[in-house]
Amino acid sequence: MSEIQVRRVETPADQRVFFEFPWGHYQDDPHWVPELPSIRRETLDRRKNPAWEYLTGDYYVAWRDGQPVGTIAAFVNHHHNRVYNENIGFFGFFEAVNDPAVARALLQTAEQALRGHGVEAIQGPASFTSNEAYGVLVKGFDAPPMVLMPYNPPYYADLLEGQGFAKVMDLLSWRVDMSNAQRMMYEADGVTESRLVRAIRRNMERRDLTVRTINMQDKRAEFQRLRDLYNVAWDKNWGFLPMTDRELDAIVRTLGLLLMPQYTFFGLVRGELAGFLLVIPNLSEVMQVVRPRPGVPEIWWLLKTAWHFKIRPKVNSVRGILMGVKEEYRGLGVDAALHLRLAEAMLAEGRYAWGEAGWVLETNEETNRLTAHFGGVDHRHHRLYRKTLAPPTATD
Repeated sequence: MSEIQVRRVETPADQRVFFEFPWGHYQDDPHWVPELPSIRRETLDRRKNPAWEYLTGDYYVAWRDGQPVGTIAAFVNHHHNRVYNENIGFFGFFEAVNDPAVARALLQTAEQALRGHGVEAIQGPASFTSNEAYGVLVKGFDAPPMVLMPYNPPYYADLLEGQGFAKVMDLLSWRVDMSNAQRMMYEADGVTESRLVRAIRRNMERRDLTVRTINMQDKRAEFQRLRDLYNVAWDKNWGFLPMTDRELDAIVRTLGLLLMPQYTFFGLVRGELAGFLLVIPNLSEVMQVVRPRPGVPEIWWLLKTAWHFKIRPKVNSVRGILMGVKEEYRGLGVDAALHLRLAEAMLAEGRYAWGEAGWVLETNEETNRLTAHFGGVDHRHHRLYRKTLAPPTATD
């Protein structure tokens, strides 16, 4: 078999190959959902992606017989290492044909690059942080991914484990069909509230717990409140990194176009902000129809996306993308109140048939249990892997 060469991305031609690789790699996969080229371009751009303010690393492409057969990024996340007092590196944007030799060449290149930075372990895939695409899909290959969630073929886990990578954490995604939520919230007559709902309401009244929707007339300040709540509520979650101001700006630009005010909630205890829940439409359903690709003016894809999203909607599902409760308010039922308000709003509107809540850490027993109470089914897992690195040698 021909030799595999892994080369660092250095020239504009290299950048184009790395950028366009997924479109060729997944062209025959019915479940892969292409993203808008402009979004991928901004993610990879060192000047535009705010994560590069605290990253050091490079992109690589694997070649065989003059054809690209895989990609990877290897980087040190200095922000992560400061927050967690660790000395590790990361890999991301891992794509490869189904060939262990290609995976070995890519991963060994990443390991060697990171050993040169003196790190003790490599973790991933992360592209680039827990606020972005995180993990490799290991369960739930029977449907396209939700919006802003990574996707890959089933063989990726075998490729990683074959190179000595071991699981460090699973991220769960729960599917909640509105028909199941309806049965959990009401008795058989469809009118009388269930014991679960009545218990939540009594608790809300007893603890002076209220829920309000986001105020879009004060959007910038409301997003700042969301960021502050997120940074505090997620502070002790595994893998969490607080957002910087530039990262908040990027999220405002991305989510601002998708935000549904009727499904964006703040939970309050005695009038004080205690938690939040953010739900967005599953734009992946539109992207599967539009099929954006490089080489075509972006305005064409934007117009087609707007047509299928706004004028003749094809979106049948939503994703619960972010939720959190401040530590001092946990155990008071804030999360249950937020879930109840969301379920009520979705049932009242009647537009969406189902939603996905994810990702949720497998160790987050409270949220996983609560989602199951509202009819959720654990249907998709993404996995983070880690491998200890040997110290660099004279040849590294």
